[in-house]
Amino acid sequence: MTLIKSISGIRGTIGGPVSENLTPIDIVECTAGYASFLKAKENNKTKVVVGRDGRISGELVSGLVCQTLQMMGFDVVDLGLSTTPTVEIAVPIEEAAGGIIITASHNGKEWNALKFLNHKGEFISHEDGIQILAFIKEKNINASPVMELGSYRQNDDYINIHIDQILALPYLPIEKIQTKKFKVVVDCINSTGALILPQLLDKLGASVVTINSDVSGDFAHNPEPLPKHMTQLCDEVKANQADLGICVDPDVDRLAFVDENGKAFGEEYTLVAVADYILSQKPGNTVSNLSSTRALADVTTKYGKDYIASAVGEVNVVNAMKANNAVIGGEGNGGVILPELHYGRDAVAGVALMLALLAERDIGLSELKTSYPEYYIIKQKIQLTPSIDIEKILATAQTAFAGEKLNNIDGLKVDFDNGWVHLRKSNTEPIIRVYAEAHSEEIANKNIQLVKSSFSHLI
Repeated sequence: MTLIKSISGIRGTIGGPVSENLTPIDIVECTAGYASFLKAKENNKTKVVVGRDGRISGELVSGLVCQTLQMMGFDVVDLGLSTTPTVEIAVPIEEAAGGIIITASHNGKEWNALKFLNHKGEFISHEDGIQILAFIKEKNINASPVMELGSYRQNDDYINIHIDQILALPYLPIEKIQTKKFKVVVDCINSTGALILPQLLDKLGASVVTINSDVSGDFAHNPEPLPKHMTQLCDEVKANQADLGICVDPDVDRLAFVDENGKAFGEEYTLVAVADYILSQKPGNTVSNLSSTRALADVTTKYGKDYIASAVGEVNVVNAMKANNAVIGGEGNGGVILPELHYGRDAVAGVALMLALLAERDIGLSELKTSYPEYYIIKQKIQLTPSIDIEKILATAQTAFAGEKLNNIDGLKVDFDNGWVHLRKSNTEPIIRVYAEAHSEEIANKNIQLVKSSFSHLI
């Protein structure tokens, strides 16, 4: 059982001892710490937007969060069952001080989390995260007197508002997409994708088959949208003779596709394909994180623009996008960020843009995939224990590969001539992530084993 308090939010498993798991006490303390941080900003904003994914504990956690915010003097706008990008869109529309998204993203059903947004509807900065953690740790919290308690109201309009904003994007040839009459299978992973994706696809003229569409939070399979978890979707695409399959995570900010042959398109290529489409409409710079495929850089170069790599984490990608005036960005885990919509990963927007690309080029996903440079990526994990010193591991690997091109803005990335390997401590799980990419599985495996052998004596 686990509780992780980090600048990325508060994440843990439900049940167990206080301060070791995500318990009612921890939920209240962390919410109050965030509210205290907002109060300290003194910007006269007294509203917070709250939304949750479909996981089993969501309603209970949301109740604790909303009532704590009210006790701290904040007016709550509760979107109820929603998506991460929907909450991000709602915050600036509501002119709120911030937002809390109750979701553990790709983690299993035993997990939940509080993700904190600023007044722009963007994830809080590193500096803001440190301040919030300080409020939580020091219990520097002052609740409001009875006549200053916050109000509460529900608003279930934002799913439709989110869809309308996507359909209003200038890049979407809606009539052309509708003419294609795509047949699509959607794996809703028993969460809130079931509330928004069928609606969007219907407006785009698609015929939709849904699987795992009851919003129970009892996930039918591991909820991370990776090929090994998408076998049911692959089978359903073939059985229904569909044009494509769509898989999202529980809070609908990550996106992966299956082609018409029932083969995974690869979550790394979600951003590559969507960026290819955006760049064809509006050439500009692109950003992804250090653990993402080189294919995005290749596609960006094709349009004569610059690719920039950021540290891992959505806030880091967003900061790099703003600094470099990027027209599209995201992460290789299937996260697409389109600034003209909002600065957050948005699987719903990604779906619409992918259909636009397929409609404009009049091709299927399998043919589209062959148009991109072929890379093979390996994603491994090393479980962290109290005896493992991550800093010593990174220093040892850096010394071992001092002759290669190194990047240590986030862990350590070793760039070989034939590929790369990236080591970093996860912000969301007690693990070390070890990623490698090359033009073949054999080379990627060779490189990852080479790097791991440099510190094998330390684990």
